[in-house]
Amino acid sequence: MTKQKMYLVAVDGSEWGERAAERAVSLASETGASVKLVTVIPWSGYQPISIEELAHRPVARHEEEQHAKGDILEPLKGKFSDNDVDISTHFDWGDPVQILRDIAKNEHANMVFVGRRGRSRISDLILGSVANSLAHSLGVPIVLVP
Repeated sequence: MTKQKMYLVAVDGSEWGERAAERAVSLASETGASVKLVTVIPWSGYQPISIEELAHRPVARHEEEQHAKGDILEPLKGKFSDNDVDISTHFDWGDPVQILRDIAKNEHANMVFVGRRGRSRISDLILGSVANSLAHSLGVPIVLVP
């Protein structure tokens, strides 16, 4: 018995992430693969420096999580509900590149779909993009969606 294919899609609420999801779902409907939509919010394990940061950090974290689930993942999953594709969602905190690599490895993703640009062009220039980092470090095919 052949194991079902799984396509991993990095989404961040941007139009590029949505296009990556559209491409993955389209291909999954042709190949019988499942799709996992993943949002990762960068979060450092380091402690806040000031009292104000310490006071607002749990509130900000809760709001970010609600936004990621309620405004990004669930609406995107709902957009494709008419397709005969098994779509799941996953939310996590941490380094997006590391989390996506771990999920791709642990769940044996056959392909990873990523928008060529994310929410912030400035952070792409300063920090290097998630798409670029994945393209150089992932052990499975990656589809960079324009």
